Amino acid sequence: MPGRIPDQFIDDLLARIDIVDVIQERVQLKKAGRDWTARCPFHDERSPSFTVSPNKQFYHCFGCGAHGSAIGFLMNYDRLEFPDAVEELANRAGLKVPYEGGQAAPREDSSELYELLDAATGYYRRQLAASTTALDYFQRRGLDEAIIARFRLGYAPDAWDGLKNALGTSAQRIALLDKVGMFSSGERGSKYDRFRDRVMFPILDRRGRTIAFGGRILTPPKAKSSADDSIAASTQEASADERKGEGPKYLNSPETPLFHKGRELFGLWQVRETHAKLPRLIVVEGYMDVISLHQAGVTQAVATLGTATTRDHAEILFRQCSDVFFCFDGDRAGRQAAWRALESVLPRMRDGRQALFLFLPDGEDPDSLVRKEGLAGFEQRLKDATPLSEFLFGDLAKDVNLATLDGKARLAERARPLLAQIPDGAFRDLMFEELERRSGAKALPAKAASVDAGKGERASMRPPQRSLVRAAITLLVQQPGLASVIEPPWHFASLRQRGVALLVELIELSRARPEITTGALLEHFADRSEIDALQSVAASQFPGGVEEARSEFIDAVRQLERQTRQQRIDDLQAQFGEGGLNENDKDELRGLLAARNQERR
Repeated sequence: MPGRIPDQFIDDLLARIDIVDVIQERVQLKKAGRDWTARCPFHDERSPSFTVSPNKQFYHCFGCGAHGSAIGFLMNYDRLEFPDAVEELANRAGLKVPYEGGQAAPREDSSELYELLDAATGYYRRQLAASTTALDYFQRRGLDEAIIARFRLGYAPDAWDGLKNALGTSAQRIALLDKVGMFSSGERGSKYDRFRDRVMFPILDRRGRTIAFGGRILTPPKAKSSADDSIAASTQEASADERKGEGPKYLNSPETPLFHKGRELFGLWQVRETHAKLPRLIVVEGYMDVISLHQAGVTQAVATLGTATTRDHAEILFRQCSDVFFCFDGDRAGRQAAWRALESVLPRMRDGRQALFLFLPDGEDPDSLVRKEGLAGFEQRLKDATPLSEFLFGDLAKDVNLATLDGKARLAERARPLLAQIPDGAFRDLMFEELERRSGAKALPAKAASVDAGKGERASMRPPQRSLVRAAITLLVQQPGLASVIEPPWHFASLRQRGVALLVELIELSRARPEITTGALLEHFADRSEIDALQSVAASQFPGGVEEARSEFIDAVRQLERQTRQQRIDDLQAQFGEGGLNENDKDELRGLLAARNQERR
């Protein structure tokens, strides 16, 4: 994979791109004073609450809370991953994306890889058209020609070198096909087709490009022809099991520069093509489950690729829509898979999001169930799905006697670390209240980080002065250039008030990156716990202009410096009362008191 994109490049890119132009190509904007407004593209509304600020290079919806930079908008609206959104904007600006460590994005090489995988998809589709056996398999599963074409289904013929002969016309192409996982290696390094005698399921990225394949074995193990045995034996291409025709029922491409199974979802491209706005997503376990649901009219189904639901999956799912259903078998393995999914989505459960769990009857999967009960039956099961809260508390308490104090304490002990992962908001509060109701134990924890929180700060014995720190943070987030009007050292960095550490970090970041905009600054904090609060203050409106903001910021910093001096005076006086001051401390105290008195006069 390419390395990390440098922060400086992100700043430069966002400084060159006008967020208004990017959004206006997709959403009809109207001028409203200094900003632009529209009806929000991320939720249904009658009156416009979506605002785009060219000064801050930032968008915000006061209705649903959507917000971010031009990068964030493309991620949410075009449903791109971060690197893809950066690439899109870089192309627009005529820039090439650099990667840390001197590595540049392998754009030319990747283009060839995509082209070869697309050619492989075409090859398998042609082979399917020529194979009565493979076509009969899909028809027995109830698939029509339209759904076969929509998912680009194909067939890998029963040959060791079918794809290799069709596409590997040079040593370079063979090397590239091997790079994207289309070959296996023999004992002496010779290459042969990874997929043989399998119906093929192309795995597409969010741009509709083939990045990998899944293959299901079509026929039971059988003796190979003498010609095939000759190929395998002469080149030592296959293991003993492969030469016997054995192998897993489903075989996926390996991890490659284009394919990382923990971050991909089968069927997501088809879902996005069908729905301009997604009402929900349904996560199932298999390729045929997805396709059969789409065939039956449940066109929001996707599948993980032979792996448990990851946090990356959870982020991708909730980026598409707010309601996600996880559909698993009702047996022990299915419930374990559901629990892993729950653990992955908990840190993503912001207010307004829902995760629900549908457990299927014994012996059924979504494919068999939708064919047996039809669309109406499956929809009814979705309506009866178990909410995350019910599943979590039910599973944690399944072997606990809640009639005893010991059992209630055990439930509280199990639940607290899980609930602590939920972001701040009403859902988090309600989950802790429910834990308290079930266990009787006081359960509400300290709030997660906010703009008033700092790292490793001691609690102050003095009343908190959050409004002043918050005001300085708000001004700095909205106008990062204000950091240049103050010079270090910043004595208020030692002030024991919530939010001071974050304020200092913002100042240092803004001074180190003078061109940074509000949107770029928020990108820096995208994966931090402070992001929601920072986005909130970024969306607020400062009533004055640039000079007024500059004056307000300088005044706020001066007041923080005064509070820092008073804090030091209080500390020294407390030590003096205990007889603990040396001569240097006494000199410092006299100097601080004199400075304070002079200022008062």
